[in-house]
Amino acid sequence: MREARRLTGGDIHATWLVTRQDGSQVVVKTTAGVPPGMFAAEAEGLAAIASGDAMAAPRVLAVSDAHLVMEAFVPRHPGDVERPEFWERAGRALAGMHQPRGERFGWHRDGWLGILPQRNGWSADGYEFYAERRLLRYLPEPGVRAVLEPGQLAAIERIAARLPELVPPMPPVLTHGDLAPGNILATPDGRPALIDPAVSYGWAEVDVSMIYCLRGQVVPERYFSAYEEVGPLQPGWRGRAPLIHLRESLSLLAHFPDRAPVIRFVMPLVDHVIATFG
Repeated sequence: MREARRLTGGDIHATWLVTRQDGSQVVVKTTAGVPPGMFAAEAEGLAAIASGDAMAAPRVLAVSDAHLVMEAFVPRHPGDVERPEFWERAGRALAGMHQPRGERFGWHRDGWLGILPQRNGWSADGYEFYAERRLLRYLPEPGVRAVLEPGQLAAIERIAARLPELVPPMPPVLTHGDLAPGNILATPDGRPALIDPAVSYGWAEVDVSMIYCLRGQVVPERYFSAYEEVGPLQPGWRGRAPLIHLRESLSLLAHFPDRAPVIRFVMPLVDHVIATFG
């Protein structure tokens, strides 16, 4: 090894860009004390994304319970609102990844979102899957109970029960599952690529709503219109994006109940969902 440089952006894992003696580079992701199988599940998710023709993902070079070694893609955010052409490609690529339909909702194994378990048991019912395995599973988490009041927890339970009234029917498709803008990178030749997946077969709007709610000043509007050129979304998706994003809001509360910036960002979204849908 010639050099190792810590990469920024991760809240949980330590990630390094390692330059080897021959000048080639790899990315090494490592965290002490992670659950056994976490990095293996991530490697499997990367392979699942890359197995299609639509979206790239880094090739895994080595994996163990302690680390994950991947080929290095562009180790920074690949573009901003001044480079809409990249985001157009990324929107179309995600829509292309969402086109093949699965037979059921879920995945053949449980995984992780952050360092908390992601329940992926198979279900033929998308509403039951999203209610039980994506929303209600977070309500017992100590971090969530430390932040939300009983009335807010009860409102989320009501929302979970009403999902068939609030969300149109959608088929199961392969979802990245943790699609923050920082998890969209580029291959050396500029092809959009995804990292840090929490894959399962779920609603396409899980991915779309997350990047929509977290887009900030990074992701331009053209991303979403380019997505719809390939895979038109159900009418009203923007209005229910905070509802579909509630899973991620609860996950952030569960992970970071004492982190003030997280609370300031998440709670207005949670309050909006409860006021609008609860």
